[in-house]
Amino acid sequence: MWAAETLILIAATFGLAGLIKGVVGLGLPTISLAILTATLGLRDAMALMLVPSLATNVWQAVAGPAFGEILRRFWPMAVAAIAGTFVGLRIGIGISPDLLAAVLGIVLCIYAASGIQGVAYARAQSLEHLLTPLTGLISGVMTGLVGVFMVPGVLYLQALRLPKELFVQTLGVVFVVATVTLGIALSRYSLLSGDHAIISAASVIPAFAGLYLGQKIRARLSEDRFRMVIYCALAAFGIFLIARAFL
Repeated sequence: MWAAETLILIAATFGLAGLIKGVVGLGLPTISLAILTATLGLRDAMALMLVPSLATNVWQAVAGPAFGEILRRFWPMAVAAIAGTFVGLRIGIGISPDLLAAVLGIVLCIYAASGIQGVAYARAQSLEHLLTPLTGLISGVMTGLVGVFMVPGVLYLQALRLPKELFVQTLGVVFVVATVTLGIALSRYSLLSGDHAIISAASVIPAFAGLYLGQKIRARLSEDRFRMVIYCALAAFGIFLIARAFL
């Protein structure tokens, strides 16, 4: 049985994570993992975030007008991410998740700082045909290790300087693939239970409530301000992960 205070914490966590995802198009797995791992452990947190993450990502993926364009442009990333996720989860079973989370947090903070300082990533566009599948593979490994697709997947998509709505929809598409693959991989290694599935499904409600509010906020942001929010959010996620590893 799950204690009432634990269920309240889970609901509040996914409400906050949904709000952040609604504003910047990402962050639900990262925020929920950062909060829930501290009390429930990484594997429980990964299992609980699956259904809210999948549901909000499906909505994000189909809500925009560029679904077909995204599939044609980024399918190599999605395919490579599938393979990488299984590899990452297999490797991660024997490695301290706290150590991995700290490394991920440091990378996020470095990237956010470089973005805020205006560092250019022009070559990402010129090498897109090579970087897209490579980034997908590495991001899939990171998904299997620590449950989030952000490094280097989100960083790479941000480097392509996609317009904000295309960026958000693209994140939705690749996150759907990553979440489904992670769920299958967790099931394969017997890391999911019936309780996890029920609570994860119920968490969709607060996640969507937060997502709706966050989308309203995003609609009021300019392109430049939106990118600044992205960088600040990434820095906050990095600090969350570093703090979690050492507390």
